[in-house]
Amino acid sequence: MEKSSSNETEPLTSQKELLDCTEGEDCKENGLLVKNPKSGDKGEAGQISNGYSVVQSPVPCNGIGDGEDVQCTVPAATTTTTTTTCGLEAQPQLLEPEERETWSKKMDFLLSVIGYAVDLGNVWRFPYICYQNGGGAFLIPYTIMAIFGGIPLFYMELALGQYHRNGCISIWRKICPIFKGIGFTICIIAFYIASYYNTIMAWALYYLISSFTAELPWTSCKNAWNTGNCTNYFTNASITWTPHSISPAEEFYTRHVLQVQRSKGLDDLGGISWQLTLCLLLIFTIVYFSIWKGVKTSGKVVWVTATFPYIILFILLVRGATLPGAWRGVVFYLKPDWQKLLATEVWVDAAAQIFFSLGPGFGVLLAFASYNKFHNNCYQDALVTSTVNCMTSFVSGFVIFTVLGYMAEMRNEDVSEVAKDTGPSLLFITYAEAIANMPASTFFAIIFFLMLLTLGLDSTFAGMEGVITAVLDEFPHVWGKRREWFVLGLIIACFLGSLTTLTFGGAYVVKLFEEYATGPAVLTVVFLESIAVAWFYGINQFCSDMKEMLGFTPGWYWRLCWVAISPIFLLFIICSFMSSPPDLRLFDYNYPYWTTIVGYCIGTSSVICIPIYMAYRLIITPGTFKERILKSITPETATEIPFGDIRMNAV
Repeated sequence: MEKSSSNETEPLTSQKELLDCTEGEDCKENGLLVKNPKSGDKGEAGQISNGYSVVQSPVPCNGIGDGEDVQCTVPAATTTTTTTTCGLEAQPQLLEPEERETWSKKMDFLLSVIGYAVDLGNVWRFPYICYQNGGGAFLIPYTIMAIFGGIPLFYMELALGQYHRNGCISIWRKICPIFKGIGFTICIIAFYIASYYNTIMAWALYYLISSFTAELPWTSCKNAWNTGNCTNYFTNASITWTPHSISPAEEFYTRHVLQVQRSKGLDDLGGISWQLTLCLLLIFTIVYFSIWKGVKTSGKVVWVTATFPYIILFILLVRGATLPGAWRGVVFYLKPDWQKLLATEVWVDAAAQIFFSLGPGFGVLLAFASYNKFHNNCYQDALVTSTVNCMTSFVSGFVIFTVLGYMAEMRNEDVSEVAKDTGPSLLFITYAEAIANMPASTFFAIIFFLMLLTLGLDSTFAGMEGVITAVLDEFPHVWGKRREWFVLGLIIACFLGSLTTLTFGGAYVVKLFEEYATGPAVLTVVFLESIAVAWFYGINQFCSDMKEMLGFTPGWYWRLCWVAISPIFLLFIICSFMSSPPDLRLFDYNYPYWTTIVGYCIGTSSVICIPIYMAYRLIITPGTFKERILKSITPETATEIPFGDIRMNAV
């Protein structure tokens, strides 16, 4: 692509510079489709988006008529967008787009989306939520919520990102400018997630390093961190399990890795664990060198991080199915409890699980899809990736519960007693203990914790890329040529933000962030996003964009979901959460009431960006109050779309 000269860098902003057309008709001007302002409602035709510079190069036209399309001949060897004389006294100035980075292969995109959607939560949260809410019966509300809530929102974000080709901040100039605060909210939420999610991976890395021994350290009660309640019932059949018994795996996790005994709670977190700090530093180093060059780099890394977990899940599934008592876990996992379907909280849990599993609202799907080819079939991508994600969750349940059935057999307990822990404890205590007592325990421990690392890494790649794309698209002149430095600064900020989770009471902070700081905020973001697209931008305009991009218009089912069902689905979850916030408890620590207030304050600190920006937008917009509102909900920037070897300016 030829570069513009220094005297050709003024942006095209004047409506007068556009080709005059018959009122109510569109003109095709040198490869840019310029829609007459009176024939469309997407803003003034003269406005353009960032990344375009002026290139003047007169080319004769092969025909022109009053009110007719202008057909301009562009030499095949010419790579720049040219202008035309077309009998005009002043040549109109057109814009040369800076080429946006794209995925090297379609599979890079698919694996990145799958790697983002399939994370640590699929391995522990879905199995636990499933058996807690009716076992096999839970699959009914889960499937219904996926069909009418999760997948439509997933599809909507992929389509928005691919059509407008912008991150979660600047995309709102092309949809509904007054909602631009949503983009800033997403970036803050992503920072909070990076501050605790990567700490869980640091725990997994510590376990992985500790696994390179002949005897796994959480199999014995003879270590310095063990207490008198430590009961190693696996190695001695004469030892019985009592209500006061603590497994060596639990003491390794709580007293050696986390060292929670050195903290009194959230009001006294204690010092920072240098071992976990080094692990987290290594995690962030891997993340940096995987994403610093863009999606062409991360798209190659996910070939390992997104596929490796499936290999390990298959190995663990086969191994778990051959363990004694495995059938007890499978029966417990899938045994239907139809009475549970009458409880409201089951439907809330199903909605929350499918939503957080697929992950719309985090800016990641917008960012990833923005690097697609314009005519890529994102409809097919949405169906494939969401189906893979849901099936992974379901299969992970068998992987977990075959092992829990084995543990129940060994302890001579019911599966419900073995599986009473949720969250990371299910992985780092229960599953780790089961692995430690299998033949070839060292091998299975290494591949299991390596799987956890890869599950977490590609989700972190995605979360970081969502913020990076948003900031670089919003401030291209500041960070456009300095991506590596911006990524470095972002990684350092996330590392510093994680320091509280590296303390001896860091596990309490992780749970607080997980339950309060991000969940309600993300639900609010996606609710407002669906309202802005379906009701302000307009469902007809959105579907028209998709027809232009995909060649077909979404059917009535998708329209109904976007306009009504999905927003109602989100509002239902938000109201249920706000009306009955969860009572938090971790290990033997009950969270005091003030921590709930702190959690809501942290969550509000991100969502507050939305009303603040709305007020700011109305203040700086000239005109009467009605005119300010109308201007603030009208797209202000054109969306450039490709058309063969040239580009069209849809306005």
